Amino acid sequence: MDYDLKDKRVLVLGSSSGLGFATAKAYANEGATVAICSSNKERIENASSQIKNSHPFVSDLTKDGAGSALVWQVIEKLGGIDILVTNTGNPPHGLFMESKPEEWKKAYQSLYLSVIESAMEAIHGMKERKFGRIIMITSVAAKEPISSLTISSSLRAGLLGLMKTLSIEIAKDGITVNSILPGFTNTEATKKRFDKNRKEIEATIPAGRFGEPEEFASLALFLGSKGAAYVNGQAIACDGGAIKGL
Repeated sequence: MDYDLKDKRVLVLGSSSGLGFATAKAYANEGATVAICSSNKERIENASSQIKNSHPFVSDLTKDGAGSALVWQVIEKLGGIDILVTNTGNPPHGLFMESKPEEWKKAYQSLYLSVIESAMEAIHGMKERKFGRIIMITSVAAKEPISSLTISSSLRAGLLGLMKTLSIEIAKDGITVNSILPGFTNTEATKKRFDKNRKEIEATIPAGRFGEPEEFASLALFLGSKGAAYVNGQAIACDGGAIKGL
């Protein structure tokens, strides 16, 4: 399938590894110019060496205003952003009564406000060009909360509300806003946390296995393409059928 992305400029947040890295690499392989970022300079430069047509940026999205500043740096370098893929790291795991207010505040900035900051700045140029794609990477926990992931489940559910509201507001400008809800996927972080009870988890997934980052990236590619112009305001799970609700 030709995604027609050769003239597109893409910013993928949190892209030194995992789903962000796979998504950035997939866009680059389709001919897009890709900006990638991480708070770790060494990791993002290493990632850039593996992704053609990529430009590495260092940004700590846990800091106030970092999302806005990053977008303007990318615009200055690439001349604009046509596709924004928001992706953030996981906040601390644990039950609600085990969490601390400061953990919520830090996670709110990195997981939620950074998305608002980056989207606000990127949308201006998208409106001028009458084309834009915003893809928010969240989690299946946004629809089926996991008790041991209280902070993540809560904030990612909030992102779905933001996604839906924003999709209505800017659709007339040729901009779509969608969210992808990844399930258990073979990333470094997932393997580290869930390898011990992997077989038990796989038994709950209709597909019977964890997904691959490249499978997730294929969906992200489609949502960023011109062919997905009529897909808007949707929360799409990429989870092997794990979510039980309608």
